[in-house]
Amino acid sequence: MRIAPAIELSPEQRAALEQWARGRSLPARVVERARIVLRAAAGEQDKAIAQDMGMTPKKVSRWRRRYLTLGLAGLEKDAPKSGRKPEIGARLIQRVVEMTTCHKPPHLAFPRFKTSSAADLQGESGSRLC
Repeated sequence: MRIAPAIELSPEQRAALEQWARGRSLPARVVERARIVLRAAAGEQDKAIAQDMGMTPKKVSRWRRRYLTLGLAGLEKDAPKSGRKPEIGARLIQRVVEMTTCHKPPHLAFPRFKTSSAADLQGESGSRLC
């Protein structure tokens, strides 16, 4: 059986976490994280905390480790995520921007390009227009 690393809190850290744990104007995830760390500092193991709070031991372990590495600041914000990959490349975006800012559309019905029609034209021709 693994033993989770111990957390020791200074009086200032404990006061801040207790305030967060009681907070009604804070996001619920920050309140939950503060409660996890307070219980971990009291010597409880991840499985017991997880069972009582209705979450997975992995989640409790994540926030225990995050607190140990980053302190209070680590509990306030989520870790950055990679996000969705762009559907079109940066070069095509640059060509569409150049086309829409440097040239008039081939038809005279509109004085400017619509971005979607400029993108369609770039997809067909693929050449630089500026």
